[in-house]
Amino acid sequence: MTNLAANLTATAERFPDRPAIKLDDLVLTWAEVQGGAQRVAAMLEEKGIGPGDRVAMVLPNVPPFPIIFYGALALGAVVVPMNPLLKGREVKYYLEDSGASIILAWKDMAEEAGKGASEVGIECVEVGTDFAEVLAGYEPRTEVADREDDDDVVLLYTSGTTGQPKGAQLTHHSMGTNAATSAETLIEITEEDVVMGCLPLFHVFGLTCGLNASVLKGSCLTLIPRFDPEKALEVVGRDRVTVFEGVPTMYAGMLHAKGADDADMSSLRTCISGGSAMPVEVMKSFEKKFDCIVLEGYGLSETSPVASFNQPGQERKPGSIGTAVRGCELKIVDDDGNDVPQGENGEIAIKGENVMKGYWGREEATADSIKDGWFLTGDVATMDEDGYFFIVDRKKDLIIRGGYNVYPREVEEALYEHESVREVAVIGIPDDTMGEEVGAAVALKDGEKVDVEDLQAFAKERLAAYKYPRAVWIVDELPKGPTGKILRREVSAPEGDTQ
Repeated sequence: MTNLAANLTATAERFPDRPAIKLDDLVLTWAEVQGGAQRVAAMLEEKGIGPGDRVAMVLPNVPPFPIIFYGALALGAVVVPMNPLLKGREVKYYLEDSGASIILAWKDMAEEAGKGASEVGIECVEVGTDFAEVLAGYEPRTEVADREDDDDVVLLYTSGTTGQPKGAQLTHHSMGTNAATSAETLIEITEEDVVMGCLPLFHVFGLTCGLNASVLKGSCLTLIPRFDPEKALEVVGRDRVTVFEGVPTMYAGMLHAKGADDADMSSLRTCISGGSAMPVEVMKSFEKKFDCIVLEGYGLSETSPVASFNQPGQERKPGSIGTAVRGCELKIVDDDGNDVPQGENGEIAIKGENVMKGYWGREEATADSIKDGWFLTGDVATMDEDGYFFIVDRKKDLIIRGGYNVYPREVEEALYEHESVREVAVIGIPDDTMGEEVGAAVALKDGEKVDVEDLQAFAKERLAAYKYPRAVWIVDELPKGPTGKILRREVSAPEGDTQ
């Protein structure tokens, strides 16, 4: 059966009494998760939802998330996961654009979700801690709807760095095969593993590599509703977490958290990093402190997400996003779509079973992004002689200073080597003389103090003259997206002297 929900049925039959989802003291077995999902399917069917209808979800990492997600899929519906921090006007846009028929929202987010729902004229179902009691009133719907490989399973809205967010159409095949590839060849998980569920499940990284991979293999997913580094350290020790999946800022946060020196991280078997480039200094420090290895990969919402990885059993190259994963091809192309010579910069293009069907309702945007089956990522990278890819930067983040190309990540890597630096974001600042100047917003580790002149001099020692930041300013925190990824586009230089 093609339907992704069939994985839950199979796992519940194999391991009905094994722990499936945890949240502190609450533990659900696979049989309980399946039973809840079957009741959700019955509830949605009673409300007129059927195959192909869009079901919107606004929930953090709480047990009802996987239950609602798989219940909707079992009915043949298409799920539209949404960031719980969205305001009413933003919810309205997602609902209108996707054509959602209903929205289910966690109690703390129901007010804003309800505003958006009322404006488009659909029902908003509030989900709370009594959700199991609500579902008890429905008879389980045990059938799993047949779906075709190419049928949509989710609409995942991209971050909208240019224009309005677009819904990437991931199919039962693309998301199912990527979950299988992640579980079987990259994370190598079994029913004995405990996976940390701190990545947002409404985001493709957490959804595929956390939830869907765990459902496929029967491993336990222990949830953290909102990431907190000290809580993460506690949960790893308490639940004997074997697989940690996170973005670089999560690793940095745990590394510098209070209590990190005393944390019991001995159960960790595999650490996975994605979402953005892992600074090499953060990786080295994390591995040294917690005696583990971090494997870095790469992907996008449009690729379900995993496209490349530093794969188990193969050479690991720190700073690299690894090699193409099973069922996927990567290449580096120029602006005309031609392959570039090995070692030269170009745009990553991806082809394979993991690539989205297209952008929902946007034929032109789809045609611009997918050429002859190759998805153009907008990410600049190089490939070495062994087929390993190295991200240089986002194409649109390129800074052109006096005719010279400056890639923000290279500058950031240099500043991360400073012992006082916790996080850094490098941006281009308009300049009458140079066109753009290089600017760096820096967040320091707790208790650290350093002059911006010293940071500038530190970078100047490590970078070509045209690359080092002419403007440096200290911030308490850098703006981040829902997964913890630093959002360069929301960083701006303060007025006045920043040097």
